[in-house]
Amino acid sequence: MTPTTIDTPVIIVGAGPAGVGTSIYLSMAGIPHVIIEKETFPRDKVCGDAISGKSAHVLRKANPQWLQEVYQQPEHFTPSRGIIFVAPNGKPLRIPYGDPLREGELAPGFTSPRLVFDDFLFRKINRQYATIFEGATLKTIDKKPNEVSVCFEKEGTEYVVKAPVIVACDGDKSWVRKKIINDDAAEKAYSVGLRAYYQGVTGLDEKGYIELHFLPEVLPGYFWIFPLPNGRANVGVGILSSVLRKKKINLREQMLRAIEQNPTISHRFANARLENKIQGWGLPMGMKRESLSGDNYLLCGDAARLIDPFSGEGIGNALYSGMLAGEALARCAPQQDFSAARLKQEYDDILYRRLGDELRISATLQRLCRFPWLFNMVVNKAEKSPSLSNMISSMFTDLDLREQLRKPSFYAKILLNR
Repeated sequence: MTPTTIDTPVIIVGAGPAGVGTSIYLSMAGIPHVIIEKETFPRDKVCGDAISGKSAHVLRKANPQWLQEVYQQPEHFTPSRGIIFVAPNGKPLRIPYGDPLREGELAPGFTSPRLVFDDFLFRKINRQYATIFEGATLKTIDKKPNEVSVCFEKEGTEYVVKAPVIVACDGDKSWVRKKIINDDAAEKAYSVGLRAYYQGVTGLDEKGYIELHFLPEVLPGYFWIFPLPNGRANVGVGILSSVLRKKKINLREQMLRAIEQNPTISHRFANARLENKIQGWGLPMGMKRESLSGDNYLLCGDAARLIDPFSGEGIGNALYSGMLAGEALARCAPQQDFSAARLKQEYDDILYRRLGDELRISATLQRLCRFPWLFNMVVNKAEKSPSLSNMISSMFTDLDLREQLRKPSFYAKILLNR
């Protein structure tokens, strides 16, 4: 059978937040492209379901009306106004989001099941510029000088798509990354997450604050409770794979034991009901700066290992990287220069200039979670000192202040009550 051949300016593999973000911004620049997606929407994605102000920024920049749509659908989206960090000793610290609101916006961020949110994004793809193949099975990829070709099959028909550049948005086990640069993203150093949906969890915050519980039994990871529409909650746990192996932890058993026995949270699950099954996935953390591009290719989202090491935020960084990828390709397109040097300048350098400090500081904070006494001390002091509490709140929106969290002198001053 002779395959159907398609020539296009850009190939995007994956139609999650990173792929859609790339598509939206390519369309805004008037650049046609082909999207290849193995699933058929709507489809679920195992995740924490928290969507930050970073995602709101990308959507607002593309079309402010899209955020209005979000806040007009309370059955699908729950506004979120901050984070509650709960120290190993059970004491909470409330951190309100500092992002400014525009008219008609109810909160800086929101929560929504990925089954809903990813489909919402998928429907925003501009079909005038994007040709989408859902339910596609990838077969081969061939990279030549100045050309990438992808062979895939859909409903018994074989296709070959050719373009001068490809964008890998196909997740933590990225097929494109593995084939093009011979690199499997599923490293041993990654974290692992489990997610479950519960009905009837009590004590959910009225302002939609998401909760990160740094339980002693899961450090240096954390347990989360994120409120969702219709009385549901996304409940899960994330921990370093290396810790799982070293301590021979059964993460599912540890999660259920915490729900049943941990004094900080167990009473809230007394009458809660687990929906369906507990599911797991890999969390490719942005622990260090890596090359995110090369001759004729870009990596975005989980394929680029951009999950925040401390907060676990992945959706916002994926959508943001997709936006930057689309804008970078729009700048490269007039000269048709998709060389490694040009893409590094237009994509890698800009991405790390905007996200690099955040990821670097978060990597340090994640390592500090190995010391529960330190976490307890900071929260204990913040609980008694409104000025310290306000300063810590500001640190999560001001990177210059947040840098202080990496310095031993910050904790010494707290310890000495200065």
